[in-house]
Amino acid sequence: MMKSSYDVVVVGGGPSGSMSAKLAAEGGVSVCLLEKDRDIGYPVRCGEAIGDSGLRKFVEPKESWFAAHLNSFSMTAPNGTSITADFTSDKGYILNRRVFDYDLARLASEKGAEIFTRAYVYGLIIEDGFVRGVKLEYLGEKKEIRAKIVIGADGVESRVGRWAGIRTQLKMKDMESGFQYTLANVNIPQNRMDFFVGKTYAPGGYVWIFPKGDGIANVGIGVSGTYSKEKSPRKLLDKFVKEKFPEASLLTTVCGGIPCDKPLKKPVKSGLILVGDAGHQVNPVTGGGISSGMTGGWIAGQVSADLIRKNKLDEKSLTVYTEWIHKEFGKNYSRVYNIKNAISQFTDEDLNNIADKVKKLPREKRTLTRIFSTALIKKPLLVIDVIKVFAGI
Repeated sequence: MMKSSYDVVVVGGGPSGSMSAKLAAEGGVSVCLLEKDRDIGYPVRCGEAIGDSGLRKFVEPKESWFAAHLNSFSMTAPNGTSITADFTSDKGYILNRRVFDYDLARLASEKGAEIFTRAYVYGLIIEDGFVRGVKLEYLGEKKEIRAKIVIGADGVESRVGRWAGIRTQLKMKDMESGFQYTLANVNIPQNRMDFFVGKTYAPGGYVWIFPKGDGIANVGIGVSGTYSKEKSPRKLLDKFVKEKFPEASLLTTVCGGIPCDKPLKKPVKSGLILVGDAGHQVNPVTGGGISSGMTGGWIAGQVSADLIRKNKLDEKSLTVYTEWIHKEFGKNYSRVYNIKNAISQFTDEDLNNIADKVKKLPREKRTLTRIFSTALIKKPLLVIDVIKVFAGI
């Protein structure tokens, strides 16, 4: 039974929302998680890739979560030159997000969080400059739930954040238009993720192929907002699929915006915290945000429980969340954003030259650090940023 008040209300049932709910509940406060769709984990709106270390930091992995185990990647330049390399410090997975997201929500529920689906939040309760709860429609009824802290995990350009007065919109160049098919009858290596770069494939972005076992793959495209008006992501992806997988069968189609910005400088207001995509907690180069979104939720849940116990719910007190985010990954993602901006200026000729240089290296020396350093050799300050990013400092 849905109550009229909780200590914490989480809006959004993705990985960042579930982690927020789990950690807040572990902290001993009452928690309600609201998901607008009928099922946790559906529809799936991402490529589903994650690294082992980014997952194991929060949960013990379960084999049922994984569609594929990854230990290598390839990048193909506009001229067709392909570079294949092995992961050197981490292995990766392609998730079954429907199973994974469902299990994360279950873990939150086991800690005491109450979860409601088909709960559509359409506004906030704001009093005296504080967010005091949410307005929602649930099972055909309009309701209000009061809360000491609301956590917005409601995705790109968060409405929850906008209602509270936070500018969550992105610049056009920092929003990629994403389009993805899940295809069957696809014959690809099951331990490798493949990327295709250059204006031929995806202006300002890339095409990806992620294996999902049994001849199934996620094949998608991200096109920079700078070019998305000129180049239709769907038409580009259709052309790619027709050329590479003419016998494939289409299983699912998803589309949406991919935020490739720095983390928000101020993802808090009095009584409100933004996590995951809502807080722009996405790797600006790859567009991947599962593990960083989980990190945001992990921090938000702990901060919420602690400040509720102390009855410190004002914006100034909540900046501890912002500082913790900056320490965990925000500083590195700001560097990655600068790297992204430099890479976005590369011509197809530049990308071909980089691929040719890296191709000459022995496979064991083709690390991500080496690839990015080669790409940015004429920008020494950014090479230092590359080293710091991959060294984690």
